[in-house]
Amino acid sequence: MRIWLCGLCVAVALPVSGGERMTMTVTPAQAHAPSPLRMRIRIEPSDENRLLTVTADSGEFFRSSDVQLEGARAPRTIELEFREVPEGDYEITGTVKDGAGQRRSIVRRSARVIGAGSY
Repeated sequence: MRIWLCGLCVAVALPVSGGERMTMTVTPAQAHAPSPLRMRIRIEPSDENRLLTVTADSGEFFRSSDVQLEGARAPRTIELEFREVPEGDYEITGTVKDGAGQRRSIVRRSARVIGAGSY
């Protein structure tokens, strides 16, 4: 029997260019397809933060979301949900970019959505 618990996945990433830190939590603890994936991203404020991009990629399914950031005035915590995610092993990536499109921070997590025949 193949059972995989996605658990409360937490990652901490060091920034690309020093200064900030970014964390991301991916839930639920156990996911059966189709399932929502919820991401909570915490970003340290900086005047240079202009765009947060979050992607979920299994190789067979891809979803992404962009959130405009207002520099240091942006919320410290951003919550996103990808609904109806099909079966697959996913790499969830959060990336913060500056106004010139340069990557400032990146964080990666893995999640698995189990299909009906997989448990």
